Amino acid sequence: MARIDRRIVRPDRLDLDSPGRRDYWVALEHDSIWGDHLIPLTVMVGPQARDGRGLVAFGANHGNEYEGPMALKALIREIDPAAVVGRVILVPVLNPSAFKSGTRESMADDGVNLTRAFVDGAGTTPMLAGITHRIAAFVRECIWPRVHVVIDLHSGGPGYRLAKCSSFHPLDDTEQTRTIEETARWFGTPFVLTYQNQTPGLLPSEAERLGKITVGTELGCGAAVDIDGVRYGRQGVLAALIRHGLVRGTIAPIAHHADGTQRRAEIVSRACFTVAPFTGHYQPLLECGTPVEAGQVVGLLHDFERIDEEPWPVRAGVTGVVVAQGYAARTPQGTHVLVVGNEVPWASR
Repeated sequence: MARIDRRIVRPDRLDLDSPGRRDYWVALEHDSIWGDHLIPLTVMVGPQARDGRGLVAFGANHGNEYEGPMALKALIREIDPAAVVGRVILVPVLNPSAFKSGTRESMADDGVNLTRAFVDGAGTTPMLAGITHRIAAFVRECIWPRVHVVIDLHSGGPGYRLAKCSSFHPLDDTEQTRTIEETARWFGTPFVLTYQNQTPGLLPSEAERLGKITVGTELGCGAAVDIDGVRYGRQGVLAALIRHGLVRGTIAPIAHHADGTQRRAEIVSRACFTVAPFTGHYQPLLECGTPVEAGQVVGLLHDFERIDEEPWPVRAGVTGVVVAQGYAARTPQGTHVLVVGNEVPWASR
């Protein structure tokens, strides 16, 4: 592919509607220097694009999760614009502030977590006018009106080891649930996870409330790059584009989707979460993805200031499968050091 020529534009100069391909750096004014935060965005619009219809895929919502950015960077070069039928928007790095510092939040600027920034007044009121809330406003104003499918690619960062999964929230709309689940299965991950929706300001929660086909992921951990995680991310986005009629082509299932070993788990009940009662160092005893019984010891939490005491047994709160557990050894008090998911049936069967 020829060298990509990216134009630097303010959001009001973006063209997300005219036929063809355009590559941008979207410029949002910097909070503390005479400059801009630059968000890479590629848009491809085909001849059958319709108002309010299209797909957006985001990477680096958190700045220390790298499988998503790498999968989307590859797709920017791989997708043939001639095969694009509808509207495709790819944003490999949604939060450049956090990405540059390699942190979950935008620590070099306003210290805000973008996945908690989709709140009332984000980017429009003085108390919520930092770069992270203005990114949320940009997504709301420029992206949401043009898409009906939203992919938000995450991984565990430095904090958690996880069973790789695609994910979504419990929804009242059964048809939306069925379509989201089917889209999520095409990533090929071992698990499709339904998770609690109690946290305010989540990007996926807002997209779901707007009726969009919304899929998140957890594709790796440790602020490293997982080989399978990048493969799952690329597969899931490409499959969504093809199967939702936005890009011409065919695609075959991969991995756990292909061989029938993919499972659905749910972490909605508080009983799924085991909370660290003190700050200590976590020692896992079982791998993520392992089936466990309620009460089974999955790990040990050590207190090295009381070195002669027995470690605290970290027990499964429910019968199911280990979905997530601490990755970094040091575990602050109150951390959900272990998460066990209930296995549940597929909605689409």
